[in-house]
Amino acid sequence: MKFSFSEWFIKKFSKYLLKTGPSTRAYLCDFDHILEKVQTCDVLLIEGRSRVSDIIRSITLSPWTHAVLYIGHPDEIKIPELREIAKRQSEKLSSTQLVIESDVGIGTVISPIEKYKDDHIRILRPMGLKPDDAQKVINAALQRLGTHYNIRHVLDLARFLFPWSIFPRRWRSTLFQTNALKPTQEICSSMIAGAFTAAHFPILPNHNPKLFTPSDFDYSPYFAVIKYPIPPYSN
Repeated sequence: MKFSFSEWFIKKFSKYLLKTGPSTRAYLCDFDHILEKVQTCDVLLIEGRSRVSDIIRSITLSPWTHAVLYIGHPDEIKIPELREIAKRQSEKLSSTQLVIESDVGIGTVISPIEKYKDDHIRILRPMGLKPDDAQKVINAALQRLGTHYNIRHVLDLARFLFPWSIFPRRWRSTLFQTNALKPTQEICSSMIAGAFTAAHFPILPNHNPKLFTPSDFDYSPYFAVIKYPIPPYSN
């Protein structure tokens, strides 16, 4: 199978973006306490360590570069077919405490929360979200399983770090066009924003869901930051 230059470039660029560095701030996060306190529909913000995280951090001026939605245990999902999908996927995982996320090079998938045990995490809780609406959020997110990550969105972000002239005209930003984000493509924050929109739960007023970044959940007046103690200091 032959690949165009743009397909080859995106594949190589995606691999480059995914390369991660060592954990440097895990001491700020008591992961065991997070496992005890996290609740269904909490949004977990991650201080990423990959190159794409560096790009997002530079653009958004925020440490939070990735967002995942906590969906809890598979047995808590009420719609039978979606519950069975979550169970099948969790059988391959190391934990039944699950998150759903859209990640570069992977797309929208279910992951164990332990995937982020070495990262700095912030818990954000939707205030006043009713149980029935929480199920709507989870159901909407699960229905996006298998969709591809919109690498073009990352290219649109990355172009801000490079001289405009090095990009071919056909690659120039389509981010702000109404049809830019195809139904089969998304990024971490737009997937989660879409799930909350399905339950008519606001994030930021008058904001296009496809333009959300992880930091927007942090700024939202509708989400509370859940504090947890850091590990005790010892010499």
